[in-house]
Amino acid sequence: MKTSTRVVVIGGGVVGCSVLYHLTKLGWSDVMLLERSELTSGSTWHAAGGFHTLNGDTNMAALQGYTIRLYKELEEITGMSCGLHHVGGVTLADNRDRFDMLLAERAKHRYMGLDTHIVTPEEIAKIAPVTNIEGIIGGLYDPLDGHLDPSGTTHAYAKAARMGGASIETHCMVRETKQRADGTWDVVTDKGTIHTEHVVNAGGLWAREVGAMAGVYLPLHPMEHQYIVTDEIPDIYNRETEHPHVMDPAGESYLRQEGRGLCIGFYEQPCRPWAVDGTPWDFGHELLPDNLDKIEASIEFAYRRFPVLEDAGVKSVIHGPFTFAPDGNPLVGPIPGLRGYWSACGVMAGFSQGGGVGLMLAQWMIHGECERDVTAMDVARFGDWITPGYTRPKVIENYQKRFSVSYPNEELPAARPFRQTPMYEVFDGMGAVWGAQYGLEVVNYFAKADEPRYETPSFRRSNAWDATAREVKAVREAVGINEVHNFGKYLVTGPNARDWLDRIMAGRIPKPGRLSLTPMLSPKGRLWGDFTVSCLNDTTFQLTASYGAQAVHMRWFAQNEATGVRVENISDRLNGFQIAGPKAREVLMACTRDPLGEMRFMDVRRATVGMVDCLVQRVSYTGDLGYEIFCDPMAQRALWDVLWSTGQKHGMQPFGMRAMMSLRLDRFFGSWLNEFSPDYTPGETGMDRFISFTKNTDFFGRAAAEAERATGAARKLVAFEVEALDADVNGYEPVWIDGEVRGFCTSGGYSHHAGKSIALALIPADLAEAGLEAEIEILGHKRAAKMLTEALFDVDGARMRG
Repeated sequence: MKTSTRVVVIGGGVVGCSVLYHLTKLGWSDVMLLERSELTSGSTWHAAGGFHTLNGDTNMAALQGYTIRLYKELEEITGMSCGLHHVGGVTLADNRDRFDMLLAERAKHRYMGLDTHIVTPEEIAKIAPVTNIEGIIGGLYDPLDGHLDPSGTTHAYAKAARMGGASIETHCMVRETKQRADGTWDVVTDKGTIHTEHVVNAGGLWAREVGAMAGVYLPLHPMEHQYIVTDEIPDIYNRETEHPHVMDPAGESYLRQEGRGLCIGFYEQPCRPWAVDGTPWDFGHELLPDNLDKIEASIEFAYRRFPVLEDAGVKSVIHGPFTFAPDGNPLVGPIPGLRGYWSACGVMAGFSQGGGVGLMLAQWMIHGECERDVTAMDVARFGDWITPGYTRPKVIENYQKRFSVSYPNEELPAARPFRQTPMYEVFDGMGAVWGAQYGLEVVNYFAKADEPRYETPSFRRSNAWDATAREVKAVREAVGINEVHNFGKYLVTGPNARDWLDRIMAGRIPKPGRLSLTPMLSPKGRLWGDFTVSCLNDTTFQLTASYGAQAVHMRWFAQNEATGVRVENISDRLNGFQIAGPKAREVLMACTRDPLGEMRFMDVRRATVGMVDCLVQRVSYTGDLGYEIFCDPMAQRALWDVLWSTGQKHGMQPFGMRAMMSLRLDRFFGSWLNEFSPDYTPGETGMDRFISFTKNTDFFGRAAAEAERATGAARKLVAFEVEALDADVNGYEPVWIDGEVRGFCTSGGYSHHAGKSIALALIPADLAEAGLEAEIEILGHKRAAKMLTEALFDVDGARMRG
């Protein structure tokens, strides 16, 4: 066995073998994989082996498409069979909401180039004749759906990796992972110690235990999962072609042909987490005891949906564990704060996602970034606040909702409330309807006494409509107040702080007492952050950005640390309020003796507001006259008291995120992970106007940004007014121009101030002209849309800047 290598991959399941193969494919041959038993031990060997492209996140769907296309390539490379069965599959809808979800997914697929299509009940009966279509109103058919041989596929990955120079050691148990002072690693096994630059945790069922060796907590948990294989069924083995897959969300089941019978699996409500206190090291090719009682209700439903099952005998029951993260997506990427340690875990749909996971991780390791936005599976999407006590109920919830309708406005209840600010009880008493971001409770809107304290999940306009309109009106006509807790906040200090920021950020770094807006770019010129930089003095800066990106941003800062610079995450050590609206200045001036009325737009000052020492910034995401007022959370209630009591005579009302996202549409302001994400560049999103191309600093992404500036971006972010009915744009709806899909929406919603439905979209730059007429597909209907070039509010910025 080798004693040194560039990369050690721990875990010989389908994901570990995929990572190994993709590292060799991209050029690293000095790599090895360690497996404590045989390849496919753990959850790979007993997987049902199904694959599909349907995923609510478009990037995850694209990676699933890549994975499925990869299998034929693996067969050609290795000469081995993956046991591919491309039979197609249909997802059923038995109510309007389920059908709306399928319509929304089909719309996304148009721009992605996926050949899915909506089918009628009658078409379903022809596609999948074992299905009882009673109560079915439609479905989504995907010709790429199918299944494969889990063992054969994993061994094909392994052979392709070996052909690329990789080595694989089976029956090699990892005992320890120890980091040296230089950041490299010693992987201690029962066969000896291996020195390596990189460690990849692809431990599957044992990922928690492998992570613990390096002091890492990975938020995932194994769940018991059960599927049944039937005896021979005449209606199946007498078919000329193989029966396609059927996903029945109402019955929490998936069904496919297995030999001359059927295989049907369940995501039952009375589910059970497995190995709560740790996965036993001696568990491997075992199965769990059958537990048909747990899936009794699901089986009853399946008999009604697929009547041929009722007379079919049970050939075998497969009951085994596999792992989930709290949101069901993989945990992939570099572990924040731990150089050279990578995660490839929590991939519960390994044969749909394993290839894409391997490709993205290999690109990340070799090139420093991925070709697409991987936020949905980035291990850093969960911060150091997460605990096993939070993870377990969220994993159970995710398992139970595996086939449930996923609404764009849905707030899931498990493990909540968890993290709260000092204002939680006050706002709760004022009728707050809560959402959650990064584990933190955030107000979506405030319900009056006679209004429901629950927003109805929907693809259409919800019962939050009236409350949101009321809050928007208060901001635009008087003054609104909300918390600034859902900003990520960072303190950058030291003699070299300015020079460091000049390199990290693409925009201008402001002078003392001023702030600036700037993108943070990847080395290849993609958007990695959307920041406000506030200069408190020559050696002290405060940064604000998306709250949910804290771990991602801190990881990048740490990877590019410099002497004479200290970066602290103070997101939860600094809180306060935003006040916005035409009377915001009057309220603030009545609360302080400091001359804050003299503040210009984008000024920043320290001041005493009431009794509280604060940092005040003259800026607002509402696009209105506004201020962000930051303070110590211990003094936040006192700050609230003075602002709220003073504000009453000026008509102050609280507002939440639903109103905020409506208000920003009035000025066509983009938002992080919608208009601004690692999928996009500054030129196509308009963020290039905040880049300082004249500064004498080789900032990250400069060469790419200058090249884009010279040639011009191929597409452009624009705003449309949409003739919508009862549903607005959420994101990724296709934009039809002259009868063809030429772009897609990044986000949208309803401007309560202007009384218009608005969509922000990326379209070809050469088509982006005033008055452009298009159609935007919303829930299966093309809605007329007209491009806008003038803001819906404060067109010249006089109120915002005045």
